[in-house]
Amino acid sequence: MRIVSIRENTEYKDIAIQYFQKKWANEKTKIIYEDCISNSITTNSPLPHWYLLLGESGEIIGCAGLITNDFISRMDLYPWVCAVYIEEQHRGNAYGSMLLDKAKEDTKNAGFTHLYLSTGHIGYYEKYGFNYIGQGYHPWGESSRIYETVVME
Repeated sequence: MRIVSIRENTEYKDIAIQYFQKKWANEKTKIIYEDCISNSITTNSPLPHWYLLLGESGEIIGCAGLITNDFISRMDLYPWVCAVYIEEQHRGNAYGSMLLDKAKEDTKNAGFTHLYLSTGHIGYYEKYGFNYIGQGYHPWGESSRIYETVVME
């Protein structure tokens, strides 16, 4: 298993864009991933980061991002881990924790003390040190649970 940071491995940019679009976008939102991932490799800012999790033979097993806001009302909180995805046939092996650990490491290295995420899942992220802190609201009228973890005290 290997985590590829798109910022550090720009040759994966197009592959990452296509993968994130396939897993998270629709026709109207594809441009968001293309624009964000493309610009993440040229910015001087510590965020965003985009990651692919590769298997032993180089196949993509999953992905995640580290961003400033996950389209949620709590803009006072950042950074956010987003778009965590593990291919169904690879679930149950704690591979998601590898992506979460990488996001935590990059969060800490950027000087942040906390990392957040928004989700509808209950019980998954708690296993990896995230604690529920409240509800957040999306521009499209839905709400999500907000979780927090401490990466540096």
